[in-house]
Amino acid sequence: MFTQTTTQLLDSLKSPSNDGLWRQFDDRYRPVLVAFARSQGAGEEDACEVAQLTLAQFAADYRAGSYDRSRGRLSSWIISIARHRLIDMARARQRRRVQRGDSALVELPDDRTITEAWETARRRVIFERALKTLRSDTRMDPRTIRAFELCAVRNTPPEAAAADCGMSVAEVYVAKNRAIKKLRDIVAQFTQEFDED
Repeated sequence: MFTQTTTQLLDSLKSPSNDGLWRQFDDRYRPVLVAFARSQGAGEEDACEVAQLTLAQFAADYRAGSYDRSRGRLSSWIISIARHRLIDMARARQRRRVQRGDSALVELPDDRTITEAWETARRRVIFERALKTLRSDTRMDPRTIRAFELCAVRNTPPEAAAADCGMSVAEVYVAKNRAIKKLRDIVAQFTQEFDED
């Protein structure tokens, strides 16, 4: 699990020999970039390519000293790089359409829409990681987690969750609330790691 905020991680990345920290940065941002590219219409393979190209460009630019915190947030810079990779991909598709005689018109979302898509992707990745952590890295009873997932994630009625987990309905509610509290703490920790202040 990550422990550094983005600012702390960036400060540590100034040393070129920090391969482990670059992997941490990659692990943190690659899933968000893939989800973001998918939200913009890229298929899985193209989304992975956009993420790879974005991270490679970020690493090259960061090592060259191009990132200036006083000119904007890191997420804005990464979004800009990813957006340009998506535009490059759309232009390549556009050229192929023109060659086939199809319409070459491509609509690209505005900045506000792009930023909202990034935030949605980031929140989704944080939630998925937090849920995985809840399942694997906590000492919470597996029945508690199962009751929570049935009720809160899959919208199973409490009576059906109780029968599935061998609990009373009241125990299901307690389990669900306990898991939600723990999950909120984990989400807050992962969210904090993206802080750039």
